[in-house]
Order: sequence, then C-alpha cells, then structure tokens
Amino acid sequence: MNETENQNKYSCGIAPECFPCVVNHALSAARFAGLNEEQAKGIVEVAEAGLKESENSAILVQHVVRRVADAIIKAKGAPSSFDIYAEIKQTSNLLSLDYVESLQKKMENSISPLETGLQIAAAGNIIDFGAKDHASLNLEKELRSLENVPFTRYDLAAFKTSLKTASTLLYLCDNSGEIVFDMLFIKQLQREYPDLEIVAALRDKPIINDATLADAKTVGLDRLVTTISSGSIYPGTILAETTDEFQDIYAAADVILSKGQGNFETLLPLADKRIFFLLRIKCDYMAALSQVERDSLVLMQAPDKAAAEL
Repeated sequence: MNETENQNKYSCGIAPECFPCVVNHALSAARFAGLNEEQAKGIVEVAEAGLKESENSAILVQHVVRRVADAIIKAKGAPSSFDIYAEIKQTSNLLSLDYVESLQKKMENSISPLETGLQIAAAGNIIDFGAKDHASLNLEKELRSLENVPFTRYDLAAFKTSLKTASTLLYLCDNSGEIVFDMLFIKQLQREYPDLEIVAALRDKPIINDATLADAKTVGLDRLVTTISSGSIYPGTILAETTDEFQDIYAAADVILSKGQGNFETLLPLADKRIFFLLRIKCDYMAALSQVERDSLVLMQAPDKAAAEL
C-alpha cells in the first residue's frame, strides 16, 4: 500500500504553514549530520519536492521527514539503520535520568501526585529537535524550567473518568529523554490504578530524536511496563502503516495516551475519543488546531469529527 492510499483516512496534504518548518528541519538535520553545503542543498531539495507533491496528494509531514532522513543516510553512505541523532539521544536519556530523584520527590510532596506527574510528563515534551533548530535547544536550561510551563487545556476530569473503568492503557511515547519523565508518570499511574495494564509503544526505526525500543532499554522503561514497537518509521503514528500487533493492541485499548506533536498530528484526524493528547504546543498551526496558545501544555481528549477537521 503506498503513502497516498494509506492516507485516505486523514486530512489531505500538508498545510502551507508547515512548509518553512519542514525546509528548515531538512537543512538543520543535514548540517547536524555533517553533510557539506552541496549535500545539504540536495537534502533541502528532497524536502521541497515532497512538499510540492503534497499539494496534489495526501502525504504528510511525517512522510517528508522520513524521506529527508533516508536521503541524509544515503548521502553519508551509511546503512539504512543508521541513527543520525544517536549521540544526542543518548545524552538526552542520561541527562534526563539525572532529574529523576528530584522530580520523584516533587511528586511525592505534591497535593496531587498524579497531576504533578502529568505536568512532568507533558513538560518533558520540550526535548524535540524536530520542532526546534538543533543549535537553539539548550537541553540543560529547558529541563530546569520543566515546572514553569502551564496547562491551558486540561481535560483531567475526562481522563480520570476513563481510567476508572479502564483495564488497558496504550501509552504512545515520543522522544528520547522525554521517556524518562513518562516513566515517572507511569509509576504514579501504577500506584493509583494497580489493576491497569499499561503497554508503551515506541518507534520501529530511528527518526529525528524519537524514542525506540533501544532507548526504552537504556532508561529502564522495558522493566516497568510491556514495551513494543509500533512499527512506525515516522515521527508520528500513521495507523495504517503500523504493525498488525500494534493495531490489535490499539483496537483493544480502553484508553490511549498520545505523547507529542507527531502523534497529535497523525492521530487527531481519527477523532477517537479514547485518545488523550499530552504535549507541548510548539507551533502556530498546532495552536490553532488545539485552540490554545503556543508553547503551552495540553491534556486534550480527542475531539469529535467536526473539530478534528479544523
């Protein structure tokens, strides 16, 4: 099944507002990977071609980002499994682990440990080299400011109501480093909902700094809950392009917690009320879709079909 056929369920094409960000990401990624200027120009052309194609097809930003990554890997003469961001992902994981003790104490001393865990998990979504220029993200500074970002959409009551009767929770992970903060929240979920079965899904193949099963093993997430590959090779979850195993787990889940902008973009059109999106809104287009201010945190239950087609 090709990309266009797979997107029949989704909103068409790529929003014009996303074009500059996609091109900037391509150039930034090419330079981060150590390509020369001529090679970087070729990578930008790959992105621009994908954007042009999207004007008459239903391919998504995630497809273009994958094409860009594959083009960079090819330009470097590396194997297809090569992880462009391996070193910085490892740094993100290890640096985030340094914050576990202090954040755990913060949760324990909180009036509502669950809500504090939610804020920690959401604020951890800052660690995203897809949404920022690689040179502009000061990871240490961002991590120190975790508790200073407010929620401006907070569907907590609906989330708790869903959890009360849930037997299974599918937790869709996003970035490396960020999964450390997800672990803190998951531990609190396990304390408050001891009978809840939690499955964490990660990317199948390295893409930007998204977390894979290897990252889950590095931080110990695999020792906390069942971890699986979603089968996604994209910075998001395009359901039709995931594994049969993942689709079965998705279909059976009572509640789905979706982390990050890539998952938000790809799953929002499904209008599945089981989904709760937990993320930091990082651009004006996503702010318009979620109807909140840019750079704020949201816990948002998936809207109905009409809202999803904004």
